[in-house]
This record gives sequence, C-alpha cells and structure tokens, in this order.
Amino acid sequence: MHSRTLLPARLLTLATALLLTTAGFAGQPVARADPATEANITRLTAAVLGNSQLAHRALDRALADAFLDRYLDALDPERLLFLESDVAELAAYRATLARDTIRNGDNDVAHVVFERFLQRVRERAQYVGEALATSEFDFTGDDVYALDRTGAARPRDAEAARTLWRQRLRVDYLQEKLEGKQAEEIKARLERRARRLVTIMEQMSRDEVLEIYLSALAHVYDPHSDYLGHQQMDELAISMNLSLFGIGARLRSVDGRCEIVDLVPGGPAMRSGDLGAGDRIVAVTQDGEEAVDVVELPLSRIVSLIRGPKGTVVHITVEPAGDGGDGTRRTVRLVRDEIKLEEQRAKATIVDLPLADGSTRRIGVIDLPSFYADLGKQAGDRAGGGPDSASATADVTRLLRKLVSEDVEGVILDLRRNGGGSLKEAITLTGLFITHGPVVQTRGPGGDVDVAMDPDPDVVYDGPLVVLTSRFSASASEIVAGALQDYGRAVIVGDSATFGKGTVQSIVPLGPMMQRAALPFAYDPGALKVTIRKFYRPGGASTQLKGVAPDIVVPSSSGVREVGESELDNPLPWDTVKPARYRDLSSVRPYLAALRAESARRIDESAHFELLRSELERIKERQASRTVSLNEGARRDEIAHFEARRKAYRDALAALDAVRPVTYEIPVSEAAKPGLPPPQAAAGSDDGAKDADAAHGDPADPAADPAPGHDIVLEEAQRILADYVALRAGTPRLRDAATAGVPLARTP
Repeated sequence: MHSRTLLPARLLTLATALLLTTAGFAGQPVARADPATEANITRLTAAVLGNSQLAHRALDRALADAFLDRYLDALDPERLLFLESDVAELAAYRATLARDTIRNGDNDVAHVVFERFLQRVRERAQYVGEALATSEFDFTGDDVYALDRTGAARPRDAEAARTLWRQRLRVDYLQEKLEGKQAEEIKARLERRARRLVTIMEQMSRDEVLEIYLSALAHVYDPHSDYLGHQQMDELAISMNLSLFGIGARLRSVDGRCEIVDLVPGGPAMRSGDLGAGDRIVAVTQDGEEAVDVVELPLSRIVSLIRGPKGTVVHITVEPAGDGGDGTRRTVRLVRDEIKLEEQRAKATIVDLPLADGSTRRIGVIDLPSFYADLGKQAGDRAGGGPDSASATADVTRLLRKLVSEDVEGVILDLRRNGGGSLKEAITLTGLFITHGPVVQTRGPGGDVDVAMDPDPDVVYDGPLVVLTSRFSASASEIVAGALQDYGRAVIVGDSATFGKGTVQSIVPLGPMMQRAALPFAYDPGALKVTIRKFYRPGGASTQLKGVAPDIVVPSSSGVREVGESELDNPLPWDTVKPARYRDLSSVRPYLAALRAESARRIDESAHFELLRSELERIKERQASRTVSLNEGARRDEIAHFEARRKAYRDALAALDAVRPVTYEIPVSEAAKPGLPPPQAAAGSDDGAKDADAAHGDPADPAADPAPGHDIVLEEAQRILADYVALRAGTPRLRDAATAGVPLARTP
C-alpha cells in the first residue's frame, strides 16, 4: 500500500457508502467555544511556519490552494466523499484564504467544510443501511476495485458516487465473507460500522477539527512539520514515557487504515513474533468481549482500545504487510505490559563463525534499537556518568569493551530497526570509532552551517567494523552510518538506501509566544513541530531524501517496501554544503571491490537468497497491482495459494538449515561480568525461536522470516565481516577465510 504521511490521524477514510445530496455550503459555521482563541492560534501558526520553517516561505496564494486541498484530503483521503461540486464551491475561499489566515486568523472554512463532511457521513450511513437491507451482492464477475485512490478524481455527482461506494461496500462485504461470517452477521457488522462512524465524527471536538486544519497547513511545508493540539500534546507526553502500558507498537493512519510503523524492542508486540512494520490493524478485541472493527476509526480511538492495564489481554487482528486486501488476516493474542528501558537497550552477541577450513572466527554483533539518552545522569563522559546510567553511547561503550575482552576479530553495528533518537548520542557514539573530527553538519533557515565534532579523542574500538542498515534506519542512524562511511571507517551493508530523513524538528509551545505577543487564549493552544534545520554528512552531502547508500547491497524484504522520505508528501530536497575538514581513514576503500564480488557470488549461489528473491518478486507484484478482485472464487484461490506458498517457503528454508554457529547473548547488565554466559541453543532446537523471530526478523512477511531464528541478512553481514577481517590480515584467498557454501543461521 502506498506509504504517505496523512494529517494527524484524527480521521480515516470513509469506506462505506452513503446517498449524497447536493446542498450548498450555505449557512454559518457552528458556533465555536472560543473563536478568539482559535483565531489567535491560527494566526500565530501561519506566522511561525512562514518565518521559522526551513523552507522560509510565507503563506501565499499557491500555498493556500495546496493547504485547502490537503485539508479536504485529510477528511476524505480516498476521495469517496466530497463531490466535484463540493470542491468547486470552495473557490470563493481560495482567493482570500492566505490573507485572511495571516491577518485575522480566520478559520471559518475549516468548520464550514467539516459541517459538509458530517452531512455526507450521515447520508452515506443511511445508504449503507438501505443497501444492506435491500440488496444481494454477487461475487462471480471479473470486476476489481482500486485500493489506492490517492489523487483520484472525486465523484462527479450523486449517481457516480453511489456506483463507487457500492463497489467499496462490496469489498468490505467480501472481506467479511472470506473470513467465514454469514450474511446476517456481515450485514449487521457493516451497518454497525457505518452508524458508529457517524457517532464518532459527530463527537469530534472543535479542537480536533482545528488540529486537522492547521496540520494541513503545516504539512504543506514538509511532512514532518505539524500542529499539535493539547490532546496531541498529551499523546506525545505518553509516548515519551518509557513506562507506558500497552503492546509496544507505534501506529499511524495511512490511506484509511491503522498501520504499524514499528515495534518497541522488548514490547509484547515484538516478543509475539507475529506482528511487524506495515501490518494494518483492522479489529481490536478485549479478552472475553466482542471484537471491535476499527476500520474507519480515528487513530486516537484505536489507541485507546489497545491500551489498558498491565497484565490484561487484548487481541489484535491485522492484514499482513504486502498482502492486505486479499483476505489474508490473522489475530494475535497479546498481554499488555510495561515497556521498560532495559528491554530497549543495546545488546551484544558473540558469534563463533565456522570457516571453510573447519576453524572459527569470533565476531561481535551490537543491536542498537535507538539512540536513547539518559538525560538525568549524563556527566559528559562516554560512560554516561556512572554504572547505572543508560544512554546509547554508554551502553555501546560497555558492550564494545566486553567484546574486545573476549577477543572478537570484528564488530557489526546493527541499525536496521533504529529510527533515530538523540542527536547528541549519535555524535558521541560515532566518536567511539574515530579519534576526532566532524560527525554531522546542520544548516538553518538563514543558510548558517554548524559543524558538530566528536568531543572525545579516545577510541573505544578501532578494529574491523560493519554497519548494517535498512530502509527503516533513519535520522540519527543515518548520521552515524554516513559519517563512518565518509571517514572510510566502516563497511556499510544493507538495503539500497536508508530512510532519508535528514531534517531537524523543534517543538514550539504556542502559549508562551501568545503571552509575549499579548494574544489572549482561553485554553492550552498546543504547540507546533517545525522543521528548522537539515543534516549533512562530513563530506557535505545531505542525508535528506537520498539517505545513505551502502557499500554492499544485500537483498531483504525491507528493501522493496514503499518506505522512506521519498514516499512522503512534500519532502524537502536533497542538497549539499561545503565539506568539513576531516581525515579520510581509507580503512575500507582498498577492499571494497573484493568484498562486493565475494558477497555477490555468495548471494547468487545461495539457496536461501534464491527463495528470498522469489518472495520479493511476489511482494513487488502485489504492490504494483493496487487492486483487489471482487470475484470470490479468485480471492479464495489467492488465499490458498498464499498460504501454500508461505508454508512451502518456510519448509524449504528449514530444510536448508544444517549448521548454526555457537553464539553468546550479552545484555548490558552482564557486560561487566567476567567470562561468557552459556551458549545459545544448538542447531535444531526450537527453544526461544519466537523471541528470535521477533528481534531479528519481520514475521509479517515470509521473505523476512524464513525460519525460526533465521536472519539471512545478518548472516551475510557476518560473512562480509569475516572477508574483511581476512583481507586486512592479508589472507590470500577469501574463500579460505570465510564460510563457503555453509548455510548459517543465528541461533535462537
């Protein structure tokens, strides 16, 4: 499904059908609780975005047109609701929208349009009830429905809308039928969904409407700027609290569905091994109660259903990433738990990698889920100020020292699931591998460029280093990978590029600004998240949009996902600044040609990667089609084929597994202890397999979860590191130094 940034998830697509009317936008907007406060918030938001945002462009006619269009798409992202005539009536607002917003904080159009939105929702709910009561649905034809209506034409008139909405209703009906529900149950469920949608939308507060409207304005500038109303600020405070109760998943609204962005390391969702990034949540069930269909619900309401007291059970029904809409669903039972910092900290693994000559090569792997910072205990040194401090740099320092003490010959820093975090931590962590020099450059709206330096000349680890990245590696991860690549300090391995988020946001509370400007407000006016700077590598290239390209590309399921800055609306462009002065260590360049050639040979000859390639082609086909068949027989055949293919794929990979290296898991809490813990389970054991899947694969996609505990991308990175160690040591033949033809799998 197309990945795009929608406005703060207050509304999802209206996928059910209603009878449209053609009444005009006549009448006044519903009276607001405090119009003066809303006007002041609107005026200040426009001013701050125009003057502080990195694009540094005041609201003008062109931006105002885009602003209004984006607001309409926020309410109706699949363009199933508003008629062409509805949009045409807004022409009267367009000419003066920029001026009225800046001068007067006028936001009447937000409320006028929302009233029309509610009118259409009520009418369509009525149509759903009538259609379900009087129609029989046939699923024997050859027609299809376009799942992605991004940018599609809106219904020309009521008749065209009814045709479109009937097709969408058939999609929903067939989906329920494929899950085994009977006709009466399906009709009751879909009618209840439509009625519930009306109720929820009617309960939308004035604050929530204004938040959607002003977020539309912020997103015209770039995808990461946002208006945060006081409810959003409450949600942000909860998300920053490491002791929240829930399932440990970050969610967003994408094209009318609740999608999992990523999973919190150590949380119930990741530990289950049955959920992954890109899965779309379609139902939530409290233990012992009836399932609640969450299709069409605002994200805030879905979150409230998922959260709950520690120890209670919730059931999450999802459409797997890459295969949603074809009838494939699964329900996962999760026990809500406290998401603790300890479970999100870096961890290390020592791998005794078998070589072709029968010997082993000991390497270390550090899995870093985020660049977390211990704000209360940082004392300026890399250890974070004390034995109890918890920061990414402090933890990785402890783990590196442990790996060195256990005589590892090389280290892999795994950033594949690292979406960023503290900029300071990214800088100090990079300094663990270099003596001194610039790590990242940032440019502000005025063109000024600041250079952030490694503050500590000491090097914790100076041996062979591989950094493993993916399309999910973003922001601070890209700073680290880009700097180590520019310095020639590490071999970067992974997807064809990282996420490409090279911008810096700042949260600006509006209350203090309104006080200074003598703008009265009757309630918390919220805050703005504003893009204020861009990141650049030491060599001068931005990480924005293009991300970091690896030295060696390894195929993976994340590499074909439609994920990244380029998939978002209105991304800022890639550009460059003047290179900073730094020392090119040239530790990697002399060996890259040989490393690439050997990795390519290994991947080409690997039965594991051959199976992976076949699955990636299937995923690409699904992404390209963007349609769903409304033929029941064809859909059932698709589901059966998918399940058979998935089982055959897993069975084939399991049959390939013969040897697993001896591994030792080392949490930060054990890093200071002498010696090694007991080795992990031997080959063929299923102990801990599910946890290994959750931590090192993406079970939502069979291509990424080929077998319990199996991570073929990490395995290839281990082989590349073994080659690198051999080349640096002057070993004459790579195939004598690295495992040749021996299938490896990470022991669970």
